[in-house]
Amino acid sequence: IDDLARVDYSLNSFPAVLQPFINLDLKGTVYPSGNHTGPSYVAAPFVIPDQSDSMLHLAFSEYFFQTSSFTYYTAGAFNITIAEETCSSFNISKEIFGSIIPEVGEYSVTPYPVMLKLMATEIPIISLQQDSFTAEIQGSMEAFAVLPDSSTQSLFTVKMAANTSIAPNIFDQKLMGSLCLNRLQFSLAHSNVGFFEISLLENILSYILQTEVIPLANAKLSKGFPLP
Repeated sequence: IDDLARVDYSLNSFPAVLQPFINLDLKGTVYPSGNHTGPSYVAAPFVIPDQSDSMLHLAFSEYFFQTSSFTYYTAGAFNITIAEETCSSFNISKEIFGSIIPEVGEYSVTPYPVMLKLMATEIPIISLQQDSFTAEIQGSMEAFAVLPDSSTQSLFTVKMAANTSIAPNIFDQKLMGSLCLNRLQFSLAHSNVGFFEISLLENILSYILQTEVIPLANAKLSKGFPLP
């Protein structure tokens, strides 16, 4: 798939050749690159409903997507750093956060640049829906002031709970998808600038996720997973 993950497709049983169709029972597992040890998930069997309107019907279970989630979480793919030089939507600085949260402005009068470190704290949970699937992501976002000597000073950390949905599609023998952010919840985990209401930050943090993180995820999803 890429530098972080490999996918293995293997037959669970002999192909079933019947008069109206041929049934292939495949098990698709995503592994970390260089480590072919399978995750501790169980691939539950399922049956594709009888349909005759297409030559090929392809179905995936939650097992395939959950092994993908496990592999990329293990590889740290859900960890993202957003800094002033990489933020394309606006100038991210302590001055911006200080104008929203008085405690940040009082912490230091110097308008240092701000760096945000986002990370998933648990393996995202995948749930299949009718035409899409959802990913529940638990994570954290830590804000740092970047000092003139390039060292960093932690300002605060917030916990995040994100509900996302992915609409899958198949193109050029690859399984692709488009990520949509449905719901976000924030809570203050730790602060070095004093207590403040997290509701003051919700709009700007949601904006950063929508304009910086979601496009990065969709760029990755657009590369697709190779199909057998």
